[in-house]
Amino acid sequence: MSEQTAVIKFYGTSSEHGCFSNFAHYPIRLKGKTWPTNEHYFQAQKFPGTDYQEEIRQAKSPAKAKGMGRSRKFKLRRDWEAVKDAIMREAVLAKFTQHEDIQAILLATGDAAIVENSPTDDYWGDGSDGHGKNKLGRILMSVREELRRGG
Repeated sequence: MSEQTAVIKFYGTSSEHGCFSNFAHYPIRLKGKTWPTNEHYFQAQKFPGTDYQEEIRQAKSPAKAKGMGRSRKFKLRRDWEAVKDAIMREAVLAKFTQHEDIQAILLATGDAAIVENSPTDDYWGDGSDGHGKNKLGRILMSVREELRRGG
């Protein structure tokens, strides 16, 4: 398999490329605050300007943050579907510009396709059948390209 057709699949934080996961413990600094993981940041952005946003930031784990973000106890921002991809990209770019060790891992993937091999998520991952949109993988490849260009 040539480098151009190589596929790097990740899921969870314990695999070789587990640092690509939004659950990986690489704090990011965005919007004047430190967020424990990308998952904390992403889920909290569903509720801007609310106390609930801060509660999500302080969640004890990324899994807890995800659960809180899925709760409809509080009203989801109206433009969420329109902005969620840009928010995810903002978080991924922050993680890989603020942590040189994992930036090196991302850049070392060369031109390989990056796939979140999620058995349950066919939007951010490839879904149970491998035909999902793989939005997170696409964002990772886009950030990799931006970093190469010196972004």
